Amino acid sequence: MAILKLNNVYKRYDNASGSPFKKKVKNDFAVNNLSFECRDGEFLGILGPSGCGKSTTLRMIAGLEQITDGDIYIGDVRINNLLPKDRNIGLAFEDYALYPPLKIYDNLAFNLRAKHVPEAEIRESVERIAKLMKVDDLLDMKPLALSGGQKQRVNIARALVRKPGLLLLDEPLSHLDGKMRQQLRYEIKRMHHEIQCTTIIVTHDQMEAMSLADRIAIMDMGKLQQIGTPLEVYDDPVNVFVAGFIGEPPMNLMTSVIHRVDGGFVFTFEGSDLRIPVPVRYNEIVSDGMKVTLGVRPVDVLIARDDEPSGTPIPVAIYEDLGDERRISVRVGENLMNLTTADAIYYERGDLVSLKFNAEKTHLFDINTGERIRAPKK
Repeated sequence: MAILKLNNVYKRYDNASGSPFKKKVKNDFAVNNLSFECRDGEFLGILGPSGCGKSTTLRMIAGLEQITDGDIYIGDVRINNLLPKDRNIGLAFEDYALYPPLKIYDNLAFNLRAKHVPEAEIRESVERIAKLMKVDDLLDMKPLALSGGQKQRVNIARALVRKPGLLLLDEPLSHLDGKMRQQLRYEIKRMHHEIQCTTIIVTHDQMEAMSLADRIAIMDMGKLQQIGTPLEVYDDPVNVFVAGFIGEPPMNLMTSVIHRVDGGFVFTFEGSDLRIPVPVRYNEIVSDGMKVTLGVRPVDVLIARDDEPSGTPIPVAIYEDLGDERRISVRVGENLMNLTTADAIYYERGDLVSLKFNAEKTHLFDINTGERIRAPKK
């Protein structure tokens, strides 16, 4: 196992303009001042949208990309200038990259043979890892005979057979269908617990990150937005980006003007009669006429019963029955507010519903910076 540290890491790509008479044009940083630590034996997820710099980060750790600035350490060793083969890293790509002419056994043994490991030791390692990844019955087959899920198991097994101190997984499930992704997520989690290898997975799929990782580092535009446990980034997002990226369906984020009413405050929305009481804990930091972004997750928007206090009834705009849950959308001004419920209810478009909110689960964000506005701690 290994401790991985990134200290103020930058990556910038220089693209030639195509003309020998013009200077090179420098792009913005693909990775911008990135610092985090992956603990010994931890499973860390790097999560973000396409183009956010997560795969570039992984490739710099693996040694496949040159670092523009900053330092990367594995343990106490600065690895900036170490060759990939000297970093004791296992890497499983999004593409399986197996050798078609070779049997699965020979694919797994390839790296060990290149290092002139004795054949008896190779066989012991291959059989152990093949059993761990449940590909031991495929060793005499060739890659073309395997399904996508089997190929990815072999791909990960090939990275593990080297006994790496650090295992890197680059979008390992992106080519698989939904059921296979779910199954392989379980297998990867089981594998991590059994070998206790420090592991980093890069993904754009929040479900993968939330289900697999001990902690998640969320990136956007090359910058680290937040790092924390799945529960921390879900319940306590630091900004609008994290709030909207984590969660399915995503958090409702709506521009609101706060008004003072009868000694308290309410959230109001342009083009809508909806009024939401501002939780008392925010009273010290809000003011009459203050403009904010209000965040509330769909599970915290509730349909009020007839005998409960609620706001103005709103017509249903969209109704979806997904079997285990119902998703309902109502229009608030120009925005759709989504809510989810496990109750066995059915609505037609236009039916009126009265809403109430889990006030303690509402979030406020600065309308200009997108940063979280926190209530003072008592």
